[in-house]
Amino acid sequence: DLSIYVERLQAQITGRELLKVRLRSIFLLRSVDPPLVMVEGTRVTGVRRMGKRIVIALQGELFLLFHLMVAGRLRWHRQGATIPKSNGLAAFDFENGTLLVTEASKKKRASLHVVKGEDALASFEYGGVEVFDVGPEEFRDALSKENHTLKRALTDPRIISGIGNSYSDEILFVAKLSPFKQTRILSDDEFTRLYRATVETLTYWIEKLRMDVGDSFPEKVGAFREGMAVHGRYREPCPVCGAPIQRIVYAENECNYCARCQTGGRLLADRARSRLLKANWPKTLDELEGHRPS
Repeated sequence: DLSIYVERLQAQITGRELLKVRLRSIFLLRSVDPPLVMVEGTRVTGVRRMGKRIVIALQGELFLLFHLMVAGRLRWHRQGATIPKSNGLAAFDFENGTLLVTEASKKKRASLHVVKGEDALASFEYGGVEVFDVGPEEFRDALSKENHTLKRALTDPRIISGIGNSYSDEILFVAKLSPFKQTRILSDDEFTRLYRATVETLTYWIEKLRMDVGDSFPEKVGAFREGMAVHGRYREPCPVCGAPIQRIVYAENECNYCARCQTGGRLLADRARSRLLKANWPKTLDELEGHRPS
């Protein structure tokens, strides 16, 4: 999703002057030096992705760093467009249109930093490898430095850069690997499957979203997408084997998987529910089906 945002922003604002910034929510701006007003009157020299951030480069080595988090969105409108009262955070008026920043959440987690200089920009790097910039060996080395579950390793920006919760579910499904499997016990074959699944899954979705958007600006950006195999499809049939998709909810995230395709039919323990049910918690897909009324 961020890759498509970047591509469309490159087409819309590269070389364009940023005339004015209208900030509606003080919670969006997370920096004070340099002041936001300094970017007004400068031209865009480039747009790129840095992990899960979008970077808009401006004249004078100034940078706007956007982190949209889960609910933040970018929208392109006619110049001078009104900032929505319900969820609008800011507006960036260019000579050819206005970029609106919105967030469909009351928690206000989306952020904007104004940065001056490449060194200051580099301080926002987490250090994770970019999947499309490394081969299978470098990918394996990154995942093997510490022992984590595959789910955590794929979404940790210090290990792998830019992979979110939803796409990690899809990657692990394609690789036929349990989200709770530990990185340091993966076999050579499993690492190869995981690397290929990561590249193929991300490539597929970038190309699909690129075709869907065309020359317009992304409007339907979200964590749940039509056509995903497991993410957001709890209790729906697996597209491969037909078994009901399972879900683990933790903190404010969720992990979706197919027990038959990924864990040999074994159910992964949802911490809250397994504590509640204790000995009655089903251990396998067959046991779970036996607990449900016919």
